[in-house]
Amino acid sequence: MRFRAKIVDLACLNHFSRIINTIAKLAKTCILRLTVCKLYFILSDKVANGGASMWCELSQGNFFDEFQMDGVAAEHNEIYLELVPENLSRALKTAQSAKAVKIKLSNKHCPCLRVAVELPSLSSSSRIVTHDIPVGVIPRRMWNDFREPSVPDFDVSIYLPVLKTMKSVVEKMKNLSNFIVIEANLNGEMNLKIETDLVSVTTHFKDLGNPPWASEDGCQSSARGRDLESMAEACIDIKKLQQLLAGQQVNPTKALCNIVHKRIVHFILLHEEGSLQYFIPAIA
Repeated sequence: MRFRAKIVDLACLNHFSRIINTIAKLAKTCILRLTVCKLYFILSDKVANGGASMWCELSQGNFFDEFQMDGVAAEHNEIYLELVPENLSRALKTAQSAKAVKIKLSNKHCPCLRVAVELPSLSSSSRIVTHDIPVGVIPRRMWNDFREPSVPDFDVSIYLPVLKTMKSVVEKMKNLSNFIVIEANLNGEMNLKIETDLVSVTTHFKDLGNPPWASEDGCQSSARGRDLESMAEACIDIKKLQQLLAGQQVNPTKALCNIVHKRIVHFILLHEEGSLQYFIPAIA
């Protein structure tokens, strides 16, 4: 089992660093799945237990100048590692003006991801700062626990408003309640609501548009034949929503959410080089 990769392009490095920073805000620990073409960051808190889950998929060719890996076995050419994304985020913060960053799976005293940052120096010799990030190797028999979550059979799918706007609304509401209701319909309208004994606040968004899911790929969703004005809603933990919005340092090319009425809100943020899905279960 071997893995080594190298980033030389500074723009790619900074972009990768921002994505890891986003993930660190969403997950204390996560699974890093490595395949020949892609990296995945996976958080699968069991949604049934009220935990959020995340699936972030990146094409390695968009970030790495070199990328080599040999998986657990020829027919299972993948590696699954458990790590604390904050540690990786910290290591990459030291690399903001680096000439190159090398990441390698090593096993000195325990399995580690070694991040070697080559910094520019005034003399001819370069300075290298290394960070060893402890990882746990996930055995093959447990891989099925980390498969891509299926898109729930949603009632409404809608494009999100500008995330910065949504973030500032949610941050104000967070001071008033621990819960937020997201409701939307197939007419491009979405409301963010909080209701407590003392206060009731609603922010309305309209003309957001609805993704063409149902017509495009024959996706059988409960949205078919639904009254366009009728709202689907879910009450969720406002902190989880705020974490998702606070972590977005790169505006996605598309951002949308699917609502399964009173059950789950599924966010999909699409970027040119990857995608992030985040599932927040509804609170009964």
